[in-house]
Amino acid sequence: MSYSFLKESKLFIVYGGNKYRIYTDAALDFSQTFTQDSFSVKTLHNQAKMIEGAIITSANPVDFSFNVPLTKEKDESPIISLLQGLSNEQLTSFDIYVQTGSASFKLDSAIITGGDFDVSPNKQFVVRVQGQGTKLEKVGDESYTIPGSLQSESSSRTPLLVYPVVTIDSLNMNNIVSTNFSIVNEITWTDYKTLQKSLLVTDSSNIMRPSDYVVEKRNISGNVVQYQTDNNINQFDDFSTNSNITIKAVEVGKAASATPFFQIQLNPASFTARMTVAGAFTQSYDFRLVNSSTAFADIITQYS
Repeated sequence: MSYSFLKESKLFIVYGGNKYRIYTDAALDFSQTFTQDSFSVKTLHNQAKMIEGAIITSANPVDFSFNVPLTKEKDESPIISLLQGLSNEQLTSFDIYVQTGSASFKLDSAIITGGDFDVSPNKQFVVRVQGQGTKLEKVGDESYTIPGSLQSESSSRTPLLVYPVVTIDSLNMNNIVSTNFSIVNEITWTDYKTLQKSLLVTDSSNIMRPSDYVVEKRNISGNVVQYQTDNNINQFDDFSTNSNITIKAVEVGKAASATPFFQIQLNPASFTARMTVAGAFTQSYDFRLVNSSTAFADIITQYS
């Protein structure tokens, strides 16, 4: 008997006929649940039947999440591409394979619904990915051959520490405490449950599963926190709905004017400032993109 251990697991993504090994940290999770409907079995002649019966005919979307450390070699760049991808109002779909020491699992037709970035010099630069898929299945044991042409990996993996350089119009954006931003794809799965299909369900092989969705909203938003000083104190209650915001993730050890490893530019964007009273006063700037005509691929203006 063998067990499956997370630390031994490998994650691959497959799309466009290519297969990519994606290195994650320990925060890897995926699961699919089923919808259970209950019904009363109590009858006029037998009121003692108080425990309801159950019927299971449909599966919920697969939920998955994982953290991907970003490296100088950029072998994880497919994740950034998938996070941005949109064509004909549909997100770029792909298959996820997770191989453990005893099994191989497949997540069909996965899409990324969100990616979170924290720009901090105190921890490795990571993107936290969330998404959904249509089906989770076991496709083989640990020796299963994952389809697709395996893309070459760099001979080394160099982790990154970055610090934020932020500009919001002409505001003073020095003394930054923290910076984070999220890329969000809000979707709604179209109804996939019918009476006719439910009557055919016998087990997980023919249970009703989601297949189509609608992208309701897309956005990039985030938050910047800075220490309040005599140079920026007049910004504590500022706001705007037509600002130019640039966030750079610059490698630790390089000058603020150096070419950043990662950069986003939101123009136009809105922001509101608010003050936080603590041992050292701070002020936060909550921002988001307000121009829906800008492609996400044009918002990430630097990734190198």
